[in-house]
Amino acid sequence: MTAGPEPGHANQLELGLGAPRLAIEPEWKDQPRLWGHSMHPMCSYLASFPAALAHAFVERYSRPGDVVLDPFSGRGTAPLEAVVSGRIGVGNDLNPFAHLLTAAKLDPPTQAEARTRATALRLAFAAGAPGWLDRARALQQDPLASAEVRVPAEVALAFHERTFAQLLFLQASLDLATPVDRFIAAAIAGILHGKTPSYLSTLMPNTFSMAPRYVRDFAQRTAFQSPDRDAFDRLEAKLTRLFRDPPPRTTGIALLGDARDAGARASLALRTRRLPERARLVLTSPPYLRVLKYGYYNWLRAWFLGFDSKAIDASLDDAHRRAPYLDFLREVLRDLRPALTEDGIAVLVIGDVATDRGRPAADGHGLAEQVWEAAAQPEGYRLAGIADDDVHAHRKVTKLWGREAGRATQVDRMLVLTTSEAGRRRAVSAASLPVDWTWPPRRLRSI
Repeated sequence: MTAGPEPGHANQLELGLGAPRLAIEPEWKDQPRLWGHSMHPMCSYLASFPAALAHAFVERYSRPGDVVLDPFSGRGTAPLEAVVSGRIGVGNDLNPFAHLLTAAKLDPPTQAEARTRATALRLAFAAGAPGWLDRARALQQDPLASAEVRVPAEVALAFHERTFAQLLFLQASLDLATPVDRFIAAAIAGILHGKTPSYLSTLMPNTFSMAPRYVRDFAQRTAFQSPDRDAFDRLEAKLTRLFRDPPPRTTGIALLGDARDAGARASLALRTRRLPERARLVLTSPPYLRVLKYGYYNWLRAWFLGFDSKAIDASLDDAHRRAPYLDFLREVLRDLRPALTEDGIAVLVIGDVATDRGRPAADGHGLAEQVWEAAAQPEGYRLAGIADDDVHAHRKVTKLWGREAGRATQVDRMLVLTTSEAGRRRAVSAASLPVDWTWPPRRLRSI
């Protein structure tokens, strides 16, 4: 049965299907855009929530030493904020690009290790530069000419020949299985293309890949010539920004796999490391319904990292309508339930979808309430409430879609679930606790 509002909380108005409004002040909107640890903005990522939002829930709904789990970790915002705050952060994602970003943040090298490796790579490239430049020129003249290395035509025209040669070298030299190389690869992915001089290419006007056909047409129409930008210089500058704050004192756990068994795999990974096996907080944002293709809008990064963008989208299967979407989330929540502590809390950030591929969405409204009734309640969860967060167009990465900017999702709703009455009462009472927004915290200043 749906839980009613707590006595004395008159502002918990009824929403939609009877879900009580949870009185959580959205202070995260008042923080600077880049609030938080310097590793948060390592690389842009579609539909990621701000670090300040993660901080608000981590601070209110967990304590130092608790496990915080995100089964759809994206670029690792929630687990990174957890480890920065003294918790044990665990992130999981089926997208290998997302997993790489999460792993880079949760198990980073020291600044000395990263800079030493970057210097070694610079010197190694210099020693073989003529050969790499010859390869780059040949591929830019005919991307399919080489049987050894083939690249999409859009990649070959995106970079100056020297930059392209450096990227070919880095792509061949970095071992993504090692923490320092993974961190450097993630840092480079974050500077591949954009508007400012800190990026390696200006072919696309933002940090998300435009359609390949658009890229080809734009380059031809404008006689595009990429500026000569040294990848190693830009990498050094990026490392300076990433290490502005000291790395977290503890490492987290990054898992690659389906969210439907993320809870079980997280518990096993924690047990293997002799850490608490159950999460006190699950904080996550399931993929928006039929809105984003994570591989398609990151095809240039996928190329550099050695991933297949089409295979990424095929594995993520974003084309669900509401019924299969709710079935999917029910499986996710079924798996997560035994991975939560007795008073554990699960916060799901769910976007109401207003448009589907530019057309009005018939089944994208009231998703948080639908998730509660069709997915969470049947699996034995209790409802603490729902908090609304209006999403303004100027804050959304989907502004890159012109007139559709910000229209795909207009409201994010925080669905707060628990597994017991004790958890429900904790969720309601902690919703109004004050949060310290001082950054950097005193402990970071003193290091």
